[in-house]
Amino acid sequence: MTDRIRNFLRQRRDDEPCVVVDLDIVRDNYTAFERALPDTRVFYAVKANPAPEILELLARLGSSFDCASVAEIEMALAAGAGPERISFGNTIKKERDVAAAFELGVRLFAVDCEAEVDKIARAAPGSQVFCRILCDGAGADWPLSRKFGCAPEMAPNVLEHAHRSGLIAHGVSFHVGSQQANVEAWDTALASAAGIFREMAERGITLSMVNLGGGFPARYLKDMPGVPRYGEAILRGLSNHFGNRIPQTIIEPGRGMVGDAGMIEAEVVLISRKSEAEDEMRWVYLDIGKFNGLAETMDEAIRYPIRTDKDHDRKTPCVLAGPTCDSVDVLYEKEPYELPVSLSIGDKVLIEACGAYTTTYSSIAFNGFKPLRSYVI
Repeated sequence: MTDRIRNFLRQRRDDEPCVVVDLDIVRDNYTAFERALPDTRVFYAVKANPAPEILELLARLGSSFDCASVAEIEMALAAGAGPERISFGNTIKKERDVAAAFELGVRLFAVDCEAEVDKIARAAPGSQVFCRILCDGAGADWPLSRKFGCAPEMAPNVLEHAHRSGLIAHGVSFHVGSQQANVEAWDTALASAAGIFREMAERGITLSMVNLGGGFPARYLKDMPGVPRYGEAILRGLSNHFGNRIPQTIIEPGRGMVGDAGMIEAEVVLISRKSEAEDEMRWVYLDIGKFNGLAETMDEAIRYPIRTDKDHDRKTPCVLAGPTCDSVDVLYEKEPYELPVSLSIGDKVLIEACGAYTTTYSSIAFNGFKPLRSYVI
């Protein structure tokens, strides 16, 4: 917890759960990516946290933006980014949304099939497109599914179709999985991308760009490599697979940009046991749960660091759950958390590394609970 967040929480009078994001950490993270990959353009993944203050800071620093919808494109433009700094990176788009983005000046679009190419050819003629390919996501805490991307061997046909449809076949993209612990995960994907570049050259079409995606981690409970190590591994992979013809590259950090910058303050609502047996585990219920911003506890994939003012006391395992009347609203049960035995109803709990994918996952009013309040300082 930074001193700025600590001072803010000490002074605030609101008792509702909230997330506080420190812009100094966001700035430091952006600088780290620039230094680790100096020839790579940074496209911040807006979906991670679209708070206007974050977008405005990153726009001032020179960041570009990976957007998933027209609404996110409008947010990036409002923050001060020009349309040339925006990618419509969602592979699943309504044709009218492609047209709206084109009208706003966006000229860079993601695809993973010929049907998506056809939409862009009609609604955004002459635009650049890049084809997303599948990755296995090994080594990631939150592997991405087969929902996005095509098999690498299919990508050349998609890109050639784009070229023949009047679009610019710009390059290839992939995502190695969110919260990727393995710095070498990009190597296999880069090998596939290089193969696609070679095949396209044989077809007389020159590709220019590799979108390296996201996957850069936040600091949760497990130790993770720092940004410099990811940069070294990616540069090594580019050199190995592209030789002296290294293409333009972009990255799309979201979690790695803002995750560490945020902290949630929540309150203990109830502590109970399910039986009177002496060894029965405690259930600790908070005023925040899966529907209020902690959706990434699904399957306990993301395990947030949790702190209390009583951490010096003896600890025992407990189940952690949210406040709603939905049985799925259990945060950690398969692998319980160690929390102080002295923890009481009304105590505050601090949940670290919550700057990404919390406010954006918070429901509007499930069970009547308010969305997660956000403060950016």
